[in-house]
Order: sequence, then structure tokens, then C-alpha cells
Amino acid sequence: MSASGPATAAPRPAAAAGTFRNPLNTGPDPFMTYWNGSYYLTTTQGDSIRMWRSPSLSTLLTSDPVTVWKDGDSSRDRDMWAPEFYRFGDRWYLYYTADDGVDDHHRIHVLESDRDDPAGPYHYKAKLAPPNHASDFAIDPGVLQQNGRLYLAYSGVNQYQHNGLNIAPLSNPYTVSGDAVAINAAGGCPEVREGPEFLYRNGRTWMTYSTCDTGKPDYQLWMTSLPSGADPLVTSNWTQHQGAVFSRADDHGVYGPGHHAFFRSPDGAEDWIVYHAKTTSAFTYGDRTTRAQRIGWNADGSPALGRPLAMGATQDLPAGDPGPGAYWINDDGRSNGDGTLAYTGTWNSGAGCAAQCFWGDDHWSDRAGNTAQFTFTGTRIALLSVRDTGNGYAALSVDGGAEQRLDYYGAIRTGETLQYLSPRLPYGRHTLKVRVTGEHDGSSGASFVSVDRAEVYVN
Repeated sequence: MSASGPATAAPRPAAAAGTFRNPLNTGPDPFMTYWNGSYYLTTTQGDSIRMWRSPSLSTLLTSDPVTVWKDGDSSRDRDMWAPEFYRFGDRWYLYYTADDGVDDHHRIHVLESDRDDPAGPYHYKAKLAPPNHASDFAIDPGVLQQNGRLYLAYSGVNQYQHNGLNIAPLSNPYTVSGDAVAINAAGGCPEVREGPEFLYRNGRTWMTYSTCDTGKPDYQLWMTSLPSGADPLVTSNWTQHQGAVFSRADDHGVYGPGHHAFFRSPDGAEDWIVYHAKTTSAFTYGDRTTRAQRIGWNADGSPALGRPLAMGATQDLPAGDPGPGAYWINDDGRSNGDGTLAYTGTWNSGAGCAAQCFWGDDHWSDRAGNTAQFTFTGTRIALLSVRDTGNGYAALSVDGGAEQRLDYYGAIRTGETLQYLSPRLPYGRHTLKVRVTGEHDGSSGASFVSVDRAEVYVN
């Protein structure tokens, strides 16, 4: 516990300007690029394609999405997954998969921008279907660029998996010009090979891809590669790397890391991975959030993706990222910025949640009327904490205003879950009060409210 902070506003915290913490977004299947002064991010949203834009990685979570595509054609207006966007010439091409509500009807489509802007607007351009798989299930499109030519890489039906890796030639960004070839990629699990992505470095093209069912905690990344001058449609040109290159890190509370993409830092000097992962080892398609971290390169020229970092790990922003960033307030009152936390009533506290909590600890209470009040200097605050089967309702109020009810219950226990994001506020000194109501919904077994990490945004 800690006392309330001073009533006067403090200067914006310089110490936190060069750092960020995950998550970047609450959706799965991320794709991101940095272009013309901003990061652009898409994740799977289902009924439409939305894009987030921010000048800094640290403020992507609080950026407002733009809906760049919503389809009126009933054959492709459902289950829109895994959008990716690339710039060819002075136009952007957005690739995605969609169906009519039947999963096996998923097909790949491409949009074209009306101007040179990744956020569109877009118009529908074409369906992408190799002749030998014209009526087959197809998801997770990506574009391979090799020898001055374009290729469509995707996951779909082949002789190896229902969700197997295929590559087909493109005569331009929106026209398939030949049959797809199947890549017999290893993966440690039998069920899927999906989400192919590419790095071009050190005389080779590196294709990394996801394996195992994404509901499993063992969802992971594997890799194959070919020489830079080789034909990707000749399967013998690909050399399989043995073993996963990015996988679960139980000691960091990270499960099922995969469905990723790569992007460069604003100054072009660093390589980064953006991916989704979960905070639970349970089999679930929920709890997949978007995270990012820097990658390196091995002595043999291959990418070194490292190990997934804990959700709340503080990282340096990419080189050239202007910030201004965010800072945290922990449940024990520690903060790396101008933030404090004060409790009323008796709260339980401890380190039993380990990697599921920020700094390995949290506070929790089921006593009606108990409060936790964050006092901070900034423009917005986010609350991240444990969801659990024994959690109930809290009442939240900003600067003494009207209360908003928030349910902390979750059917599966998950940690570092984004529970609440405040409205945008004028820069200055603010308070957020969390009041325990002692109530819970019919699915919950108790009325506990968890207090863990607050993320404060200064712009």
C-alpha cells in the first residue's frame, strides 16, 4: 500500500519515454509495418478489417481503430481472419481470408487501396485461388518476394495437411498465375502449418510458420529457408530447420506464441517480431493478445527469435521510436512514473500468481466497499490483472464521476488481462477508483476483484 500523491500536476515522466510493455492489442493474428512516421497494425476482428495507427509502439493499445473494410457480399462477409497489407508501387494491397459462415468455405481475397495510404480507403480487387486448388479451403495469406517476382504463400488443403503450406506464383499483386506447390514442412505437431512469414537476409529467404492447433499452449513457430536466387516453387530448394524457433515459455507465463509477422524499427536498424500468445496453459482460442519484441541473428545467418518475454516485461522501444510512452503502477504502490496507489479496507496480497502477474504479485478482495485508488499524471489509464472463475464485479469511477460496473470473471483463469481502458482525459492529475461491490454473476463462484498493473499513458 502507499499514500496518495501530491495534488499538483507533475512534468511528463522522461524516465518512461523510451520503454513499453505488452500487450499492443487485444486481438490475435497480428500484422504490422512502420511507414511514413507511424506503425500500422491489423489483427483478426471477424466481421470486418480494422487497423490501428500510432507514432509509437507504446501507444498502440490506446489508439482508435479505423474500419478499413466491411463486405456486403454474403459469400465473404464472415470470419475475416489474418489480414496483411503490402505496398507495391504507390498502392497498398490488403490480403485476408473470409467465408460465408462455414469454416471450410474460407477463401483468400485481396483489396487495393485508392491512394498511397495503408489505412485506405480500399476497394475489392480479386479472389486469389490457384487453379489446382480453386475450390479448396485457404487461409493466412502472405506475400513472398523472390528474384523480382511475387508469390502467394498460404495455408490450405494439400497432400500433407488440411492446413498445409502452399506457394503459388503471382503475375501482379492481385492475380494468381499458376498452380500452387505444397511444402512438406516439419512442425512437431501433426495438425497444421499456417501463417507463413518471410525474412530476407544473409543470402537466404527465411520462411517461419506456425504449427499445432492455435488453441493449444504448444502453438509455436518453425522455419525453413532457400537461397536468395532459388525458385521457391521447386520444393527441393527449401531446407528444413529442425526444431521450434519460438515456443512456449512457462516460466514467463507465455503459451501458444505464434501467428506472427516481422517489422523494422523506425530507423531501419532493428528487426522485430509481432505475434499473439496467451497467459494460460489451458486449451482455448480466447486470451490471444498481440505482443512484440526485438529479434537478432545467429552466427550462421539465421534469425534468432529468442524466447517470448513475459507479458508485462519492460522493453526498450524500437530504435527511432519517438515515445513518449507510458509508465506503470504496480499493485504494491511502486511506479516508474508519477503514479501512486492507495487502498481502503483489508486486501489480500501475495506472490502466488507468479508469472501471471506483473512483478509476480497482486492484491485481491471480495469485501464490499473496499477500494483501490490510482492517482496518476497523464491522459489515460489501463488496468491489467487476473481474470478468474471466482471473480466478481467492481465499480470504477474516474475523478469522482459516475461509476461503471466491470466484471472480472473469466471462465478460464488468465493473467495480465486488459480489464479496463479509461476514456481520453486532459493531460494532468487524475484518479481512478476501483470499488469492490461484493457481487458476482451466476457463472462465478465468488466476488473477488484483482488489482495488479495499471498502465498510464502520457499522451
